[in-house]
Amino acid sequence: MEYLRTPDECFENLPGYDFAPNYLNVADGEGGELRVHYVAEGPADGETVLLLHGEPSWSFLYRKMIPLFVEAGFRVIAPDLPGFGRSDKPSKRSDYTYQRHVDWMQSVLDQLELNDITLVCQDWGGLIGLRLLAENPSRFARAVAANTMLPTGDQAPGQAFLDWRKFSQEVPEFPVGGIISGATTTELSPEVVAAYDAPYPDESYKEGARQFPLLVPATPDDPASDANRAAWAVLSKWKKPFLTAFSDSDPITKGGDAIMQKLIPGCEGQDHTTIVNGGHFLQEDQGEALAKVVLKFANANPIG
Repeated sequence: MEYLRTPDECFENLPGYDFAPNYLNVADGEGGELRVHYVAEGPADGETVLLLHGEPSWSFLYRKMIPLFVEAGFRVIAPDLPGFGRSDKPSKRSDYTYQRHVDWMQSVLDQLELNDITLVCQDWGGLIGLRLLAENPSRFARAVAANTMLPTGDQAPGQAFLDWRKFSQEVPEFPVGGIISGATTTELSPEVVAAYDAPYPDESYKEGARQFPLLVPATPDDPASDANRAAWAVLSKWKKPFLTAFSDSDPITKGGDAIMQKLIPGCEGQDHTTIVNGGHFLQEDQGEALAKVVLKFANANPIG
């Protein structure tokens, strides 16, 4: 598989993001390997918090939350999906499939030997993370879903998603930083917008960002529909603690929290939260508030 690798100098002096890079290799499915970047902070023997980002963001999105988890004694793992952040970026849009991304993140779990995981997932972080949870239920201890869903295509997507998908395919230049900025409730500084653009020196690096909207199951016969239905069969019996922490200003995932609370047994009795003044990228708008919600949830539901 051919890929591009963003030069290291593109990631210098990013605001609030001074974490040392870590890398591992995953099989690309075509006989080669891709390099995956991940943030690893906190004590090696601490409980693991796995932070999974979505589209078109990267681990920079979690920079406000990571220090709070470390201060509380947690080990934080925040990978960049292939095609995003400091991870390698396959150069053909056809290289990007839902299943491959699940497999690549599965390899991260396996290589880092992650167990007793507290999953924190948003956007595509949930589409991938909830699959990982369902396919490795013994490795996860808790889960927090924020502005995400696990679609099967059996229900039609809302107009907000359809509008986004259309925009993503038709816009001449894919404005990553502008997309993030447009889906927040707070005004982002030029430096922060530039940090979201940093992984993409030119349009050739954005094939994954372009393709991801087309990979969301929107019809019942989508290639990922059966696997996601199988995941829901597991989630519908999941009794470990599961929390929803959606924001109040996200038209794309609005209402998904109520569906999860109804269908996932582990949601029962939890202090489900609506994060106030948060857009789709609530980690950017209210990162500290979301981190405190996660920590309160973990403390209220100890492992073992």
